Amino acid sequence: MAHEDWRLRIELGEGETGGLLGSLGVLSLEARALVSHLKAERFAVTKDGNRIYVYVGSSEELDSAEKAIGVELGELAIAPVDVVREHWLADAERWDDDPAEPSIESETLARGFAPWEVRIPCGSHAAAHALADQLERAGYGVVRRWRYVIAGVASREEAESVAARFHGDAEPGGELVWESVPDNPFALFGGLAG
Repeated sequence: MAHEDWRLRIELGEGETGGLLGSLGVLSLEARALVSHLKAERFAVTKDGNRIYVYVGSSEELDSAEKAIGVELGELAIAPVDVVREHWLADAERWDDDPAEPSIESETLARGFAPWEVRIPCGSHAAAHALADQLERAGYGVVRRWRYVIAGVASREEAESVAARFHGDAEPGGELVWESVPDNPFALFGGLAG
């Protein structure tokens, strides 16, 4: 079974975190039994200002932690401002309750530059003209320099697809790309907006 990361975020009022944290060692019998089980599973508790975080490895453990903490909050007569169950989204590298960060690609596009570029060497000056025209008709932002065509694309996947189709090289784009590749005629070039 794969191990996952879950946490319970408990938002408390001013000065109430100490009471809850202090009581975690002196729990009621019911809460103590649940926390004892959780400790055997190696859960972790941290504090950040008026927030307490309880980290566990499964949604079932989170159920138990939430129940134990709820019992203890009730006995301490503490009404949390909020209790939030959160799951770690490994691919996005964030908790599911956190807002998604805009991608580098979308930020670069918003500034008017292509986040990825495909540099395509052509066999002749005429072939570069024809390829640049073809890519422009397909909706790509294009720069043609002598026998080279640079197409601006929106994503890495699209860059790899275009590079494979036209025998080019996919590269990160942006406002400014510095290159030190031998025999590269473009030591410095700007991004391409589509």
